[in-house]
Amino acid sequence: MPTQSSIALGVTLNVAASIFFALMFAYTPLLGALSGSEIYGWRMLLTFPCLTLFILWRGYGALVIEVARRLKAERYFWATRLLGAGLLGVQLWLFMWAPGHGQGLAVSLGYFLMPITMIIIGRFAFDDRLSRFQRLASLLALAGALNQLLISQALAWPALVVCLGYPLYFWLRRATGTNHIGGLWFDMLLALPVSLFFIVNGGGVIGAPSIESAALVVGLGLLSALALVFQALSAPLLNLSLFGLLVYVEPLLLFAVALWLGESVAPNEWPTYIAIWLAVFVLCVEGVLSMSRDQTAFWPMRRRSH
Repeated sequence: MPTQSSIALGVTLNVAASIFFALMFAYTPLLGALSGSEIYGWRMLLTFPCLTLFILWRGYGALVIEVARRLKAERYFWATRLLGAGLLGVQLWLFMWAPGHGQGLAVSLGYFLMPITMIIIGRFAFDDRLSRFQRLASLLALAGALNQLLISQALAWPALVVCLGYPLYFWLRRATGTNHIGGLWFDMLLALPVSLFFIVNGGGVIGAPSIESAALVVGLGLLSALALVFQALSAPLLNLSLFGLLVYVEPLLLFAVALWLGESVAPNEWPTYIAIWLAVFVLCVEGVLSMSRDQTAFWPMRRRSH
């Protein structure tokens, strides 16, 4: 069972990952000379070595070795890793492709709906239990998602890819015992060939002709690596339902980035954002109360130890 302190750390890491994802979303317009698929290819190519260096620096190599041993020992483990790489690759590609092809709203709708599908999977596949605060946050988030669905009238394919594909990916990681940074490393390794294809097909190194462009591409890789590392480190510290609810932090930050980039919110969209902001506020209240209980329990123990 995760302790309150480990849950607090998991929440902190997860929120930090959402901040880096939002920064990357704001960063993408700077790479206007590249197509969405090329940006995805460069992102993957530069993120992988950063992730590898982080694993070596923090001593997570044993997790990578564990997955490698299972690949040799378990007959069908390769299939699960290839499936995981495909699911992850599609999500990372869509995040880079959608803003430049008029599918940003559809992807954001998918992110709004995704935690609800993750809660359903967590409840029925892993028997995760929700606290009263989490149940209230779920109802508020559901109300916001339903409002957004009524506005859109139909679910575009990018929304379905996000809200169904990401929960399936996280379920697969947890079901196969690879819900850690070593599993993420192998998923990205197996997704690299497609990334290289996009880069070569787009002109390879010629796609970044100047020092400034090259620096921007490297910066994208660094932001991506930090976001994925923090997300991967948070996952084992949280149950699937709480992990899913925290995903709402990212669309809220993307909302702020969109306003900064000059977009506006239609009047009928405000109930969606207000409901989701309230859901996040409820989770924050629960976190503060949990930390307060931890401190209350800690100090009597300190007094007894003296």
